[in-house]
Amino acid sequence: MSDILSETKSRMKKSIESLSREFATVNAGRANSNLLASVNVDYYGAPTPVQQLASINVPEPRLLVVSPYDKSSISEIERAINAANLGVNPTSDGEVIRITVPALTEERRKELVKDVKKMAENAKVSVRNIRRDSNDELKKDEKNGDISEDELRSATEQVQKITDDSIKEIEKVLDEKEKDIMAV
Repeated sequence: MSDILSETKSRMKKSIESLSREFATVNAGRANSNLLASVNVDYYGAPTPVQQLASINVPEPRLLVVSPYDKSSISEIERAINAANLGVNPTSDGEVIRITVPALTEERRKELVKDVKKMAENAKVSVRNIRRDSNDELKKDEKNGDISEDELRSATEQVQKITDDSIKEIEKVLDEKEKDIMAV
């Protein structure tokens, strides 16, 4: 029974971490190296994350500078950034790639808030699915005689508490991201 509870907690924590990683890729109008986290470059035939091919610096609030370790890969990196459709235009001088992050309009900020709310709702659905799986597992154990009816009730309440805590954490992460997006 305790292994089901610990697995539930672990799986829900992973859902929250996944949401945080997803939020990191959302452009809030400021330069952030996580903006390029989802960009993979075709490097000698293998899809390679841009962070492995270049150093990414943020010298100014609206500027990213990508310095490839291998200067011959600069055009592939630039092409991959364009293909990722991040809403930015990379420019290259042959040595480094500069990415100016445009300021967000009020309308675009509201669209991004809608998008992050959808992401958060998907994370909540994931947490609820984990709760359902755990409760099903507990009911199966009770049916097999591994746990009593009282233990089932107690464990189900603990699963619900873990679920409530996880959903509160998702709400907290969402509120922080909303504030970040709406800050001018």
